Amino acid sequence: MDIDPSTTKYVIYAKLKASGVVEKPDVVGAIFGQTEGLLGDELDLRDLQKSGRMGRIEVEVSSSKGKASGTISVPSSLDLVETSILAAAFETIDRVGPCKADISIEEIRDVRESKRNKIVERAKELLSDTVEDSKVPTGNLTESVRQEVQMEEISEYGKSRTPAGPNVEDSDAIILVEGRSDVLNLLKYGIKNAIAVEGTDISDDIKKLSSERVTTAFVDGDRGGTLILQELLETTEVDYVSQAPDNTEVEELTQKQIMKALRSKIPVDQYVEMYDMDVDRGDLPGPSEYTKNKPSSKANSKSKKGRKSKKSKGGKVDPKKKAEYDSYRKVINSISNSKKAKLLNGNDEVLEEVSTSELADTLLDKGDKTKKVIFNGIVTQRLVDIAVEKNIEKLIGRRIGNIPKLPTSLDVISWDQLKN
Repeated sequence: MDIDPSTTKYVIYAKLKASGVVEKPDVVGAIFGQTEGLLGDELDLRDLQKSGRMGRIEVEVSSSKGKASGTISVPSSLDLVETSILAAAFETIDRVGPCKADISIEEIRDVRESKRNKIVERAKELLSDTVEDSKVPTGNLTESVRQEVQMEEISEYGKSRTPAGPNVEDSDAIILVEGRSDVLNLLKYGIKNAIAVEGTDISDDIKKLSSERVTTAFVDGDRGGTLILQELLETTEVDYVSQAPDNTEVEELTQKQIMKALRSKIPVDQYVEMYDMDVDRGDLPGPSEYTKNKPSSKANSKSKKGRKSKKSKGGKVDPKKKAEYDSYRKVINSISNSKKAKLLNGNDEVLEEVSTSELADTLLDKGDKTKKVIFNGIVTQRLVDIAVEKNIEKLIGRRIGNIPKLPTSLDVISWDQLKN
């Protein structure tokens, strides 16, 4: 059926049944003949066709066993009410040619609705293709541009090709984060000296960087973050620890949350003591032993010239004390695989063995006879103060924490010093 898309609004669909054999001209003739004058001059079918308000009547008819059946379709540009009246008039036709006939209306289809559906479907396809191809989200142009710049700025560091901010190469201070998305989030707020550790298998590049720069570990506030931090503390030379709020990840934090977390960073020895972490740092020095040899985070970071690697505090021990220190090795070996402390008298005899967590309280309660303490833990300011109060002469710990006030009457020694 040929329909003029510029004029057609509706199409009348009807079924035809005739008691004899009829042809298309018979059907068209019956429609014009039996509706003529039926609906008045305004809805005369011939006049409507001449004015273009009704389209050509299309008929498909076939015969079988002496009877005919077929379909009729008539396009209309009239309104729905007038079209419905014409359709109802078709059902009054009872003869086609010499045969009895019956015409029943199947439907009046709204052509514009079909067009609208096609428009909607096509619009969906176009929109989907455009959004998929476009790199710029329609929601927030500013945010999109910022993210594109961040993607351009993120780089890869070292042989391990670790995701890093553009300033990691030259900055005197670095921030260790868990993954690439964390680096991107910090870049979003202008922090360009972050580098991702990407799991618990810490690369040699990260280990070397941490030995040369002031290093802050910035981890997620969940169990995964704690495990990453544990690994970092045991394999890298971290100076400070910062952690996202509980049950949040660094990649989710807002600018305010990031700045607050970094401003609240804690020296690593205090962090370990505060959370009673069981950390075996092996031969790694404590912060107070090496941060003084690292470049200042406030220093000009444009040049690497003049950077110093970390050195163990104290260098070699006085040869006169070497023999004395050798006598402590047996005690150290006996507690090296456990969190234990041994209290010795002036003759280097063991008075008592306690857990490291109970050491401070034990010294306060019954440390009057103790002259030397050897323990698998960190020498803190609190232990120093207790030792001075109890007239203890030596504190020998696995490593030395941040001790602002160290009296000359007390000898504080790390296990590393005894190896020299």
